[in-house]
Amino acid sequence: MAGFFDTLSDRLGQDWKPQRQPRAWRAYRCVCQRPVFFRNSQCLACHAPLGYEPTRAQVLALQADPQAPGLWALADGSASPRYRRCANFDSPAGCNWLVPEHDPNPLCRSCRLNRTIPDLSQPDNAQLWQRIEAAKARLVSSLLALQLPVRSRLGEDPQHGLAFDFLRAVPGGPAVVTGHAQGIITLDIAEADDAHRERVRRQLHEPYRTLLGHLRHEVGHYYWARLVAQSAWLNEFRAVFGDERRDYAAALQRHYAEGPPAQWSLHHVSAYASAHPWEDWAETWAHYLHMVDTLDTALSFGLEADELETGYEPFTTDCLYRPQDPDAQRFLSVVNAWTELTGVLNELSRSMGQPDFYPFVLSRTAVAKLQFVHLVVTQAASTAGQDSAG
Repeated sequence: MAGFFDTLSDRLGQDWKPQRQPRAWRAYRCVCQRPVFFRNSQCLACHAPLGYEPTRAQVLALQADPQAPGLWALADGSASPRYRRCANFDSPAGCNWLVPEHDPNPLCRSCRLNRTIPDLSQPDNAQLWQRIEAAKARLVSSLLALQLPVRSRLGEDPQHGLAFDFLRAVPGGPAVVTGHAQGIITLDIAEADDAHRERVRRQLHEPYRTLLGHLRHEVGHYYWARLVAQSAWLNEFRAVFGDERRDYAAALQRHYAEGPPAQWSLHHVSAYASAHPWEDWAETWAHYLHMVDTLDTALSFGLEADELETGYEPFTTDCLYRPQDPDAQRFLSVVNAWTELTGVLNELSRSMGQPDFYPFVLSRTAVAKLQFVHLVVTQAASTAGQDSAG
């Protein structure tokens, strides 16, 4: 079966310039044919119940099974397994994901990754958690589409799995540090407060700071440990990103005290990426997810590109880490489409008096690093496919 990236690049080749019909997994329709969206749990037109099915990567219209309370079948009448709603459907998280009938876990594939959720007895925590779960669901759906390993550290894979701690600092207590350690991603839930996040973004002179960006970055650290650290990729990683055995704490201290080197933009996707090879990988990983998910969404909703005149010089294979890779041209089609799309979206943002949609410029070296991430992702997806076939 074709992987997500292969399908995306095929669609770009066929659809990015010619006329076409939207036909992808980020644009959904109810059984009544009205458009519905990723987070919807009810169609606003016909009021059909909706749920997101992560294996199909679809928002599906549902009908209750009259013989089995709590179970749902597809509203189109097609034969299919029945589903339960995630146990967090009626919680402040408002999760709309579905769980297969015979799955013993009451939580969906996204919510079962939670190790710690905020104390919901505290003011504002319910709203902050809902925002975090919305971002996490988007992240997890992308990881699953890319066929990356996504298993909970809580019961499914205690040694190599992933889990999240969503914490809030106690007044007078220590600060919560957003980060990753041994498969646990910690997020300060204050990051879900727009005013707080904007204040920190300005203090740190960051052009971009979002909940989804945080999660994509931190999960990049997890996949470095999972896919690179103990693999044949490690020496190649060091050749591309640098030696991660450098003192990490000292590198971050120097970055915050002195700022990035003068020529950082020639070698990294962001200023923070220049701090240490681990951060360079995590930032590049996050940008890879930005790129493939946003392009897929654009294609899903029928965004036309045949009239785009951005004036950008397209990247060519001499920019790549592996220019002779059989997938090189497909990868370049995605990168060049991303450059075109973000150029136009930045102009649209400026027309509304908003900050740039994508306040970054990709260098040739950054493109090579993005291809390295792509190669690691596609190998992991291939390995997962072989394992499931076996």
